[in-house]
Amino acid sequence: MPPEPAPTPARRAVSSLDHRIEAVTGHDIDTLWAYRDRGVLDEPHAHLVDRHRELAKAQTGVIFYLRLLNRLSSGEFDVDGALFTRIDRTVDQLEEATAAQEAAVRKVLAALEPIEAAAVASTPDVKPLSTDDHAALLAIAGGAKLYDHLLTGRMSVTAASGTRIPHATLQWLENAGLVVRDTGHPVHAGQPVALTDAGRAALSAARRTPTTQTSKVPARPGTSPSTPAQRR
Repeated sequence: MPPEPAPTPARRAVSSLDHRIEAVTGHDIDTLWAYRDRGVLDEPHAHLVDRHRELAKAQTGVIFYLRLLNRLSSGEFDVDGALFTRIDRTVDQLEEATAAQEAAVRKVLAALEPIEAAAVASTPDVKPLSTDDHAALLAIAGGAKLYDHLLTGRMSVTAASGTRIPHATLQWLENAGLVVRDTGHPVHAGQPVALTDAGRAALSAARRTPTTQTSKVPARPGTSPSTPAQRR
C-alpha cells in the first residue's frame, strides 16, 4: 500500500466566521492578512488576524484528513488489515484536527466579539436593516465596485461574490452613511465601494437581533432583492 500523501499547499481554507470578520472590519480576509504582514493593523485587529490564521490552518488539517478518509474508503485499495489500520489512524487524526479547529474557533470569537461590540457601541442609534439592505451590506463587505455599463448606460454594483446590487440600493445606503465610494477611480473602470464604520455597526447589530424581529422590517419601496450575477 502506498504511503499516505503529505498535505500540499492549497488556497486558504474558508471558515464559517469569515463573513463576520469581513463585515465588522470592512475588508476581505486576504486584504486583512496583507495588512497584518505590512504591520498596519492596530493591536485588536492584528490579534484577530493572527487567531484567524490559526483557524485557517486548523481548517486545512480537517479538510486534508477528510479527503484522505474519503480516498481510503473509495475502493482504490485492497480491503485488508493494513487498510483498516490506516482508516483507524486517519479517524484519530481527524478527531485531533477537529478538536484543534474547535479550539481555534473559540480563540477567534474571543478576539472578534469585542471588536463587534465596539462597533455597535460607536453607533448606538443604528436602525434595523431590511432584508435587502442587509444582504447588500454583507455582499459589499466582501469587496464591491460600482460600474457604469457602456452598452446599457445603467449603473450597478458588482460584489466580489458575484452579487449585483441595484444602483438605487447603493444610493440609499450611501445617503444613510453606511457605505462610501472611492471617487478617485472612474466609474467605467469600477469604483470601489466599502462599508463605513456605521455600516459595519449596522451589520453587527443585525447579527445580534433575533430573526423574528428583523423579519418585521419591510423592504423599501422600489427596491429589489440583490441577485447573483448571471453567467454568460
